[in-house]
Amino acid sequence: MNKLITKRSFAKRGQDPFGQSPLGAVPAKGSCPLFAKPATPTGQRANVSIATRLVIVLGLLAAVTTQVRAQDGGQPPGPAARPLIRAHAHNDYHHPRPLLDALDHGFCSVEADIFLVDGQLLVGHTTLELTPQRTLQALYLDPLRRRVQDNGGRVYRDGPRFTLMIDVKTDAGRTYAALGDVLSGYAEMLTAVRNGVVEEGAVTVIISGNRAEQAVADAPLRYVGIDGRLVDLDTTRPSHLVPLISDNWRSHFRWRGQGPMPDEERQKLRTIVQKAHAKGRRVRFWATPDDPAVWRELVDARVDLLNADDLAGLERFLSSQNPK
Repeated sequence: MNKLITKRSFAKRGQDPFGQSPLGAVPAKGSCPLFAKPATPTGQRANVSIATRLVIVLGLLAAVTTQVRAQDGGQPPGPAARPLIRAHAHNDYHHPRPLLDALDHGFCSVEADIFLVDGQLLVGHTTLELTPQRTLQALYLDPLRRRVQDNGGRVYRDGPRFTLMIDVKTDAGRTYAALGDVLSGYAEMLTAVRNGVVEEGAVTVIISGNRAEQAVADAPLRYVGIDGRLVDLDTTRPSHLVPLISDNWRSHFRWRGQGPMPDEERQKLRTIVQKAHAKGRRVRFWATPDDPAVWRELVDARVDLLNADDLAGLERFLSSQNPK
């Protein structure tokens, strides 16, 4: 059995916003479009015009501040979401605010696809979605580190460990080497395995997709585990190396949520989960419909992570269930 060592918690285009000249137009010499004197300068109308524009300016500044704060990992105002240990955000980077939207809905697991491009780990589902600004660090690692620092060593204060699943889209070996270098800069918040001994952190990273399985297994110090497949149910590899079994729902089950689940498929699902749990591994299926009927069967079978694109829908469903 693996020895666990808990790390110390550480701390309409063309108009400007004011209805003035088209954007890019040059104002008359000596004039200021924002505070230009009204054509009919009665004192009251001038004061109202200036006051209105000041309100608009302050509103825009507040919006920009909120945007920057969100991108920097700041939390929006309001009560913190209740962490939902089964909630997994599939292709999380497609949401308007990657990571942050999932956190607002209490998700404890998110998925990011990465490409190694000119030494940078860029996030996106295809190469057409990649931009230099959307790095793994900017979208995920930096905001997570801020959360952990702000919440007493956890992503959710006094909450469970958080899973960051990284789906590798480029060459397995080269991408894993680059990923290892990046993750080492966030070691204080990550679960690590050092010579076979697990050091638990606030965030556990699991790699999927193109997995450099032998390189990961051979590393004396690593910050990732491997996402296994159903063919790995009987593997003898330790659970800290293969902590999760994931597979395509549609490749193994015909039921899509319409009508009752066939008994033979229900039993098949439960057998899969039982075998994985017996070896200390969690279970997840992708390509499951965002449907409460499907989620209900997954929960009843004790599937650990429910894959979802509908963040609010899964939050509502899980919040209505008794913990299992």
